[in-house]
Amino acid sequence: MHRRDVQIAWAFVIGLWLAVIFVALATWNLAPSGGARLLLLAAGAVVLLFNTAAIMAMLRHYREDRDFMYGLDIKFLDEARAARG
Repeated sequence: MHRRDVQIAWAFVIGLWLAVIFVALATWNLAPSGGARLLLLAAGAVVLLFNTAAIMAMLRHYREDRDFMYGLDIKFLDEARAARG
């Protein structure tokens, strides 16, 4: 379960990077001046930096508390399976 959650988190990071790059390229000519383009690029870079750092921190927290968090999930899944018969 942990490996799948890590893979999904990295897929979101990659998707975010691709989306921001696509939007920057698709809207490049819409910016009225070079200064506006620079401001938009800087804002996009900040969004990418903070979101990537947040997901990395989340994954680090998952790794630290993996046994506790996923242990509860496994326990409840086992109980649900036993209750079904």
